[in-house]
Amino acid sequence: MSDGRPASHEAIENPAGRPDTPRGDRDRDRAGAAPAVSAAPVAPPAWRAQLLVAAVVLAALNLRPAVTSLGALLEEVREGFGMSGAVAGLLTSVPSLCFAAFGVAAPRLARRFGAAAVVCAGMAAIAVGLLARPWTGSTAALLGATALALMGIAVSNILMPVIVKERFPDRVGPMTGLYSMALALGTSSAAALTVPLTGALGGDWRLGLAAWSLLALAAALVWLPLLRDREHAPRSRPRTGAPTPARAPARPPMRSITRSRTAWSLAVFFGLQSTCAYVTMGWLAQIFRDAGVSAGTAGVLLAVSMVMGVPLSFVIPRMAARLPHQGPMVIALGVSGLAGYTGLILAPASGAWLWAVLLGLANCAFPLALTMVGMRARTGEGVGRLSAFAQSTGYLISIPGPVLVGVLYQHSGGWSLPLTLMAALMIPQMIFGVLAGRNRTVEEELAPRQDPATAAVR
Repeated sequence: MSDGRPASHEAIENPAGRPDTPRGDRDRDRAGAAPAVSAAPVAPPAWRAQLLVAAVVLAALNLRPAVTSLGALLEEVREGFGMSGAVAGLLTSVPSLCFAAFGVAAPRLARRFGAAAVVCAGMAAIAVGLLARPWTGSTAALLGATALALMGIAVSNILMPVIVKERFPDRVGPMTGLYSMALALGTSSAAALTVPLTGALGGDWRLGLAAWSLLALAAALVWLPLLRDREHAPRSRPRTGAPTPARAPARPPMRSITRSRTAWSLAVFFGLQSTCAYVTMGWLAQIFRDAGVSAGTAGVLLAVSMVMGVPLSFVIPRMAARLPHQGPMVIALGVSGLAGYTGLILAPASGAWLWAVLLGLANCAFPLALTMVGMRARTGEGVGRLSAFAQSTGYLISIPGPVLVGVLYQHSGGWSLPLTLMAALMIPQMIFGVLAGRNRTVEEELAPRQDPATAAVR
């Protein structure tokens, strides 16, 4: 979950770490004359593996509270800092900007310092940013502290799936499910608990926001013992006496990913669904409060919308993988969003629970988009390039949406015009999602024209 899948997802798994390695081969290795130290990679101790599982879960829990906790108290933050609606909209757009700007640096940082060190630093940045932002003296400083927290989220968001792939090569599915569930749980918990937590802390919204820094601090402390964990990670190093695997024949290079219509369709789909998600996280609680719903109930409604992703993050990718064309799923989720926004325009308070559920369903376009990234490319290189392009371009596309919603809210004096805009955006989201869901790959679109094999396939 959240908000990228890095190219290193396709890292080669260690043959020696697979459960199906023949026992006879291992016995011959032990009986041979080669030194034992080069027989196989060092396996991590049991306690370290358990600690890593806890660290993964804690990191995932911290990847969205910076966004949804702010959405639950956006009215108090606006009054405390004297923000206009446009500036508040800019604040809700900062996540997309930071994810696009800082996420691309994560693989390079991981190669230099190690993925565990970068994630630990990311958790520390989240803790510092969340602790500092309520106490800053100006809107600019608030934006800076929020950006610091989101920078930590961006690099951690990119590297967490890499760590799962490298450290749990035989349990990628279960660990990814655990990671996705923890991410959705952190998202919904921050939305539901921030307002009650503020009340329990004396009604000071600054304490309610800053309290989430403790969760990030706990995650950073758990990651500290794992900073020198490289020697325990499974590696694709062949054992002594094992034959060196033959290199695959070099494939002709693909043309620029920007020449792929599928890549552009997927990028626009990703950007529009991100717009919907960040408008929901940033403004939904405020929409309900302006309709007369209490602050506590509005936070719970936001949490209901967010928690829809917990079970559906398991179901939607499996359903999508069985379909040759994901267009019907795109349309179903888009219609849910269209109905949800229409309901908010016509009867925001009386149908609040239904609209929250429908918008939660619409936001499940995120796991669908990530699934399509893997299905629209057939090679590791293709998946990496498509993922980087679709997500970075998509996050850039999503930046204006929450700002524009804030501007329209301020100048129109209500939510009808902003919600009409969001309902209208469901139409191009469905169109580009259907185009991105067609059964084709970017390799087919980008293969050199002179390649006879590709020409024959076409």
